[in-house]
Amino acid sequence: MVGVGQNWSYNCAVNHRAGLPHLETERLQLRWLTEDDADLMLAIWNDPDFVRFVGDRGVRTLDEARDALRNGILQLYRDFGFGPYRLALSGSDEAMGICGLFKRDNLEYPDIGYGLLPAYCGSGYAFEAAQAVAEHAREHMKVAMLYAIVSAENTRSVHLLEKLGMVAGGPIRMPGEDADVILFSVDYGSSDI
Repeated sequence: MVGVGQNWSYNCAVNHRAGLPHLETERLQLRWLTEDDADLMLAIWNDPDFVRFVGDRGVRTLDEARDALRNGILQLYRDFGFGPYRLALSGSDEAMGICGLFKRDNLEYPDIGYGLLPAYCGSGYAFEAAQAVAEHAREHMKVAMLYAIVSAENTRSVHLLEKLGMVAGGPIRMPGEDADVILFSVDYGSSDI
């Protein structure tokens, strides 16, 4: 698969040893999260940029992170067969962030989301992961449309979404939130989802 503006490919496979779906890019390994990734999620959920642009999840301990994983991300896998992937550099198992699809009650189609630990920001990893996830959603999952929601102040994410070929729509208020976000979308045509 050729991504937008770059010549790189990704592979989609099942990690038979662990039984976890995963994607690979030139520089990254992406696999589904497990409860063992509670430390990664605790770090992401408490990263100042995540809190500023996405919101404070109120998760402060590893036990709370495990519970949030069980009731959130792991539930997405069970209910919809998709969710975010854990990112690591190829040849390493050091966690660096997440990227994947989410399903919101108020949106008809999945939305793409990502979050990297501060040490890995600014090196193109978020774009590379998001491009692989978007290509997988279009080519293998046959998603007709892909959404993304982003705070207007999050200019780095706005730029990333535009680079993915997504187009900004009007503002939208997500359930339970007190501020509008921008709804981005890309239309892939007919779908299975």
